[in-house]
Amino acid sequence: MKTTVFWTEDYPRPADLPISDLPETIDVAVIGSGYTGLHAALALRKAGASVAVLEQATIGWGASSRNGGMALTGLKEEMPVVFKRYGAEMGRALWQWALASVDYVERTVVEEGIDCHFARTGHIVLAFKPSHYARFAEEVRWFHDMLGYDDLWVVSKAELRNEVGADAYFGGLGDRNSAALHPARYVFGLAQAAARRGALLVEQAEVKRIKRTRPGFLLYTDKGVLNAREVLVATNGYTTNLVKPLRQGIFPLGSYIITTAPLSVALQQELSPRGRMFYDSKNFLNYFRLTPDGRMLFGGRHDLSTTVDLVTGARQLRARMVEVFPQLADAPITHSWTGKLGAAFDLMPHAGRVQGIHYAYGYAGHGVSIASYLGKEVGEMIAGQRTTTLFAQIPHARYPFTPYDQVYLPLVSAWFRLHDYLA
Repeated sequence: MKTTVFWTEDYPRPADLPISDLPETIDVAVIGSGYTGLHAALALRKAGASVAVLEQATIGWGASSRNGGMALTGLKEEMPVVFKRYGAEMGRALWQWALASVDYVERTVVEEGIDCHFARTGHIVLAFKPSHYARFAEEVRWFHDMLGYDDLWVVSKAELRNEVGADAYFGGLGDRNSAALHPARYVFGLAQAAARRGALLVEQAEVKRIKRTRPGFLLYTDKGVLNAREVLVATNGYTTNLVKPLRQGIFPLGSYIITTAPLSVALQQELSPRGRMFYDSKNFLNYFRLTPDGRMLFGGRHDLSTTVDLVTGARQLRARMVEVFPQLADAPITHSWTGKLGAAFDLMPHAGRVQGIHYAYGYAGHGVSIASYLGKEVGEMIAGQRTTTLFAQIPHARYPFTPYDQVYLPLVSAWFRLHDYLA
């Protein structure tokens, strides 16, 4: 078993990806080369601004090449909670925005010619307990009544075998509009598109300090000093104390994934007859899908930590995978890896400006489409083509204790495990 990312082994960073030296001056410095940063760079270049994308490692190294490849409908926070918190008008706007984000990814991969195996497979939420299944019918009614959304459907336990080759669940809730893709192909395709339009991609350029100046900012990096008129921090789960108020608004969570060796076509058909994506209804959820080359990809959260040993984590994930799919008891595990997702305490994405510096983050595991669309909108805001985004209009709590996540996340983990046990 390799403790490396399957996606980037299957599709490595292109050797001909144009990498630039650090310029002396630039209109906009984008810190982070994932979906947010690259879509912002595309929007800024379309508006005529010069852009440098600064990456501390290599382009697309973070969660944008490490995730499960699921562009899901909706936000991490449940929509009834969103309605209660922000009101019906804002709730409907946020839901329509989230749907539009998946459409935007689809449009982008077509327009930019990105071969990332994008497919509207849909997804199924799997009921971990009978009480979870009992809520699904009410959820379908709520979405119909409040949002006019009729692409959800309930899958009974008797019908579940038509969707997934497992008996471990008590039914499901399907959504037709979610999409699957290959994360590495997507992020490297975005990088190539940004470079084609004139964005400068600068690797091994960790930003150590930002200094405010009268005309803009000085960014002190591993590659030297950059003078920028505007700065966008697009680091999500990899956000540091570089800009302290930003770190106070987000904390990292670890997500872990294993893949099997390629499975026979017959076994693939048994496990996922319709090629859906799946996740279960626990707080410490598991998510899984087949990869384009026919492997089972199986992921989960463990204890929210970002430092679980990858061999230990693989053993735990494999044990749960075999509980769900006894058919995979003898399937070899080929890869085990992790990535950091970023979450705010309200489980909502956020965008805005602090100390004159722009930011967008907080996707909480729904970043494939949300980070893409929000990156575009923030890029347009910086270019003066847009006045705001919905996620700059909602409150964003920041706390001095947020950076001390290694202290409080174990307590949060214990509470979630108890809730999963009792709920």
